[in-house]
Amino acid sequence: MRIVCVSDTHSFHDRVDVPDGDILVHTGDLSRRGSREDVRSFDRWLGALPHPHKVVIAGNHDFCFERDATARGWITNAIYLQDEGCVIAGLKFWGSPWQPRFFDWAFNLDRGVQLREKWDLIPPDTDVLLTHGPPHGVLDVTYAGLVVGCEELRAAVSRVRPRLHVFGHIHEGYGRSEQDGTRFVNASSCNVQYIPTQAPIVVDL
Repeated sequence: MRIVCVSDTHSFHDRVDVPDGDILVHTGDLSRRGSREDVRSFDRWLGALPHPHKVVIAGNHDFCFERDATARGWITNAIYLQDEGCVIAGLKFWGSPWQPRFFDWAFNLDRGVQLREKWDLIPPDTDVLLTHGPPHGVLDVTYAGLVVGCEELRAAVSRVRPRLHVFGHIHEGYGRSEQDGTRFVNASSCNVQYIPTQAPIVVDL
């Protein structure tokens, strides 16, 4: 199963060269600030892509999904996940948009108990985990050298041990890694200057 991983397109989706695959996943920050037109433009782009299956979660720029319960209905060409799962071709996906509090952006929660309660929802048989932010210590170092990933998410990944964990949020953490049987992908399309120079990452499961 070929999974094409994309994240943090920030409304520059039309400038991303997306390779073919079986499943396209986008792990949030699809918009600039979550406007209706940004989301609809993104959805039209999704509809033009050939991938048989597409899965999307929100990120901290995508305010509409946190503020308006109807916004998820604006995504018609993909499965939208928000603390929920789906099964595609036998693979069990789980998606969640939350990350440690970062200024006044969307889907912020305090480190510790608040985030742990969200990650406790991840089923133990999850194959592909989609979160907006990274786990602590994995592709999460900022340009200033700070390690900013979520400690509680790292603990959850160690417990669940998904085959693949895809995220974004930290643009400069773009890349892939593998630890303890889990493949990690930071699929941020935009670099730290918000220019979409970073190619989608393809994973074969």
